[in-house]
Amino acid sequence: MRALILVDLQNDFMPGGALPVPEGDAVVPVANRLSPLFSLVVATQDWHPPGHASFASSHPGASPGDVVMLGETQQVLWPDHCVQQTPGASFHSGLDVVPIGHVVRKGADPLVDSYSAFFDNDHVSSTGLDAYLRSHGVSELVVLGLATDYCVKATVLDALGLGFGVSVVRDGCRAVDVQPGDGDRAFEAMANAGARIIDSADAADL
Repeated sequence: MRALILVDLQNDFMPGGALPVPEGDAVVPVANRLSPLFSLVVATQDWHPPGHASFASSHPGASPGDVVMLGETQQVLWPDHCVQQTPGASFHSGLDVVPIGHVVRKGADPLVDSYSAFFDNDHVSSTGLDAYLRSHGVSELVVLGLATDYCVKATVLDALGLGFGVSVVRDGCRAVDVQPGDGDRAFEAMANAGARIIDSADAADL
C-alpha cells in the first residue's frame, strides 16, 4: 500500500510567513491534486514551543543562519516559526485537509529540532509515524512539501533507512536554498540514497 506524505505545508513556510520558502505556496495545488489518489494521506506540522532551542532568538547574540550544537547535534538557527497554537503553525488555507488521515506534529521537544517526520534530529526520539504506517500495511511512500533541503530530505532519508520505498515529487517541493543549490543537492542526495524523483503527473502511474 502507498501513502502520501505532505511535509510542513504551514503558513510560516509560505510567502509572507516567518520563515518563507521561495514559492512555497506553489506546492499546495500539487498536494491537492495528488491527495485524492491515495487511500492514506499523512501531513506533518512543525510544532515548536515558544523559545525553542532552534530559534536564533533563544541564543543571545546569534542570528538566523548561524550554526550551533544542541547536545551532540549540529543545528542551524532559524527565526521563530511554527509556534504551537499560532496562525503560523496552521496549515495553509488553500490546502484541502479533508483527505488527511493522520497528522504528525514534530519539533515539540524544546531542546532538539525535528526535521524528519520520523525522528527528532538526534535520532533518539521517534514520532511514531513508522509504527503507524506499518499498522496500515504501508510499504511505499510518495513525499512532497517544504522544504526540499531540510524537512523533505530528512523525511525521505529516514524513510529509506526504515525500508520504505520512496518517491519524491519534484514539482511538489521547494527549497530554502540557504546556500545556492542546496535544493538540487538535496534531490541528488535523496536519489543517491535510493529515492525515485518523479513529477506529479507520474504519481498516478506508480
